[in-house]
Amino acid sequence: MPDVQPQSEPITAGILVIGDEILSGRTKDKNIGYIAEFLTNIGVDLTEVRVVRDDEAAIIAALDALRHRYTYVFTTGGIGPTHDDITADCVAKAFGVGIDHHPEAVALLRERMAQTGTEMNEARMRMARIPVGADLIRNKVSAAPGFRIGNVHVFAGVPAIMQAMLDEVAPTLKTGARMLSESVRADLREGDIGSELGAIAKLHPEVTIGSYPFFDEKRGPNTNVVIRARDEAKLAAAKEAVEAMLEQVRAALKVG
Repeated sequence: MPDVQPQSEPITAGILVIGDEILSGRTKDKNIGYIAEFLTNIGVDLTEVRVVRDDEAAIIAALDALRHRYTYVFTTGGIGPTHDDITADCVAKAFGVGIDHHPEAVALLRERMAQTGTEMNEARMRMARIPVGADLIRNKVSAAPGFRIGNVHVFAGVPAIMQAMLDEVAPTLKTGARMLSESVRADLREGDIGSELGAIAKLHPEVTIGSYPFFDEKRGPNTNVVIRARDEAKLAAAKEAVEAMLEQVRAALKVG
């Protein structure tokens, strides 16, 4: 995990998940949550996630939209050995560069194939095709690398490999102040406090306030209020305002 050094400007990120298997439901995505938690812990705001099929035009359009909007983009999926693994080609086209077998990537794969007694065939050689000018992202799990070009980090879709690649790039990422959070149990229905929470949010513009309904077996419909901020004092002030409001509403509704 990189050292957290607060930045004056927010550091933002987008995720692009690529693969027909995700959209069809055959594969359940496990990467979004992992990356989101990782970024939150280093003060990077994950602002958008897109999921697209294995289609060149769709991948390029989504990638261009995200990379021009956010500090970082992380893609997962589509860099394997099969015909529909087209992410590397699409990234190259998005950046207007060529793509070719990267000598270091080829060497890494040949070494891995030799260790496992596996044939280095044409399909596996596809995993060594890297956009011109990109830097490799090492893969300690299965050797086939990801790559970084501009602000785009291209990871494998297999969770264990993606996580290894994220660990590799972590020291290179800019970090910001970590988001702090507090949760308050309302003991009220969400509809009882919607307007009141909106009023508090307006008075605390640097704090994010969310309400999350749940069902309590003893009390019935209930709500958790989550307050998030990067400044500890502002977080505490907003939490105090929320708690005071909840007490007033419970008293008015005679909720014990």
